[in-house]
Amino acid sequence: MVATSAALTLATPAQTAAPTGKISRIWYDSPGSPNSGANSSLNGEYVQIKNTGRSAVSLRGWTVRDKTTRADHVYTFGTFTLRAGKTVTLRTGRGRNTSTTLYWGRSGGGTFAYIWNQSKDTGYLRNAQGQLVHSCSYNSTRDDYKNC
Repeated sequence: MVATSAALTLATPAQTAAPTGKISRIWYDSPGSPNSGANSSLNGEYVQIKNTGRSAVSLRGWTVRDKTTRADHVYTFGTFTLRAGKTVTLRTGRGRNTSTTLYWGRSGGGTFAYIWNQSKDTGYLRNAQGQLVHSCSYNSTRDDYKNC
């Protein structure tokens, strides 16, 4: 009877599968004046999410955020499917979403419109259940981006 109980509590393959998404790059130092808040400057900073699995994954309800606890530094994916092996770029500013590029929708002047800090920060990718799928940290004033 004990063996039967143990067999019933084993995890299903879906529960044990490795996460299929990861932050592959954070471009944190956008071109232009760092305080301009111009849409072109805001879109110069971005995070890229790569599907490392062999099948498409729905990112609906997944989130990307930086280390700050500010609620407006959280991006929640709407209906979006990332195909196997593909990457989506999430730009900070405004624009028209496509199958390869999404926009956070931030606007306004000054540093408050930007998400990624210039010298150090951490990006977090969580699934729709709020579980951490991947994180990427950087601490550099020499580079403009971090490959994760």
